[in-house]
Amino acid sequence: MKTCDYLVIGGGIVGLTIALEIKKRDAAVSVVVLEKEKELAQHGSGRNSGVLHAGFYYTADSLKARFTREGNARWKQFVEARGLRINRCGKLVVAKNEQEVEGLKELKRRGDLNRVETYLIPLEEARKIEPRVKSTELALWSPNTATVDPKECMAAIAAECRAQGIEIRLDSPYQGRRGRDIITPQEVYSAGFVVNAAGLHADRVAHDFGVGLRYRILPFKGLYVYGSEPVGALKTNIYPVPDLRNTFLGVHFTVTVDGQAKIGPTAIPAFWRENYEGLKGFDALEALSILRDEAILFFRNDFNFRSLALEEIKKYSRTYLVQQAAALLEGVKPENYRTWGRPGIRAQLYDHQDKKLVMDFLLEGNGEGLHVLNAISPAWTAAMPFAEYVVDQVQALHKGKEITQA
Repeated sequence: MKTCDYLVIGGGIVGLTIALEIKKRDAAVSVVVLEKEKELAQHGSGRNSGVLHAGFYYTADSLKARFTREGNARWKQFVEARGLRINRCGKLVVAKNEQEVEGLKELKRRGDLNRVETYLIPLEEARKIEPRVKSTELALWSPNTATVDPKECMAAIAAECRAQGIEIRLDSPYQGRRGRDIITPQEVYSAGFVVNAAGLHADRVAHDFGVGLRYRILPFKGLYVYGSEPVGALKTNIYPVPDLRNTFLGVHFTVTVDGQAKIGPTAIPAFWRENYEGLKGFDALEALSILRDEAILFFRNDFNFRSLALEEIKKYSRTYLVQQAAALLEGVKPENYRTWGRPGIRAQLYDHQDKKLVMDFLLEGNGEGLHVLNAISPAWTAAMPFAEYVVDQVQALHKGKEITQA
């Protein structure tokens, strides 16, 4: 039996930044982070696009809007203080038709409400930023969007955790509870308070605590294909106007931290939580549960799921994926995009009572623990200020108060 004041389940960016914030507020407490893999950054925190979002997509009343702008600035300070790589390449959002021009204006309105620096610019000005860009009339320019290397950043965050005396236990998956104790293959932990930041498995952990029973994770697979054009052939990230009724931003061009272009990600419904490739990580019971949810959504067509699923499945075809991206940029040749990158899985929370995707970050908790049920994009960008908010809620629960969602 091992004891600790705080036990954080999940060693992704959310879990590590929460652990750091707990230590920052009280250096005397003991904090243990459980990570089920033998190395860090094996899931979303190491497989995301590396984009530091500016924060203009989100409604002003959302937690995403509250934390993304500040998170962007905090990450820039962090990487520059440690000499890590960053590409301050910005982002252009483009309109494929007249209807999407109205979408650009809505994004500009949201950006203004969120105090995010954006500019609606004519196409000729957008082409001064990226000569190959396609758009209708206008584009939205976000100068503060940037890219970093997620695995490099995760290593630096982990080093900071260890320097502060936080114990990161690798190869230590959460296996269940026995009373108030937490069981792993190596140890049983008696924790004063548990923080669940388990990402793809956050719902399962929460359900063991009797929390978040109306929610389940619905996984979506993100594929990227890398370009072979010379470094610098693309000057900035190029994004389409998204469908603001769901949480996905659409297939786009990302300029990586080293100046390479990639196309993606997709949002293909996955069949189990870690459905990265082949049958690796396959769990029959889990797959049946997820397929049941997806089948219900497909036939009911909640939030236009049927069209979304059918469209996204087509993107398993590299040729089709590149064709879709070519609507945003001149001179896109399929032969220049042949190399698939590591796929990622988006841990999207699904409300099976209301039959809808949860659009914002979501926490639930009680006197035993706090559960980060939904930490979807832009959780990477927002991680540092979001961690402060989470620890505020932990302290509120300690005092017998309810947590706040806004």
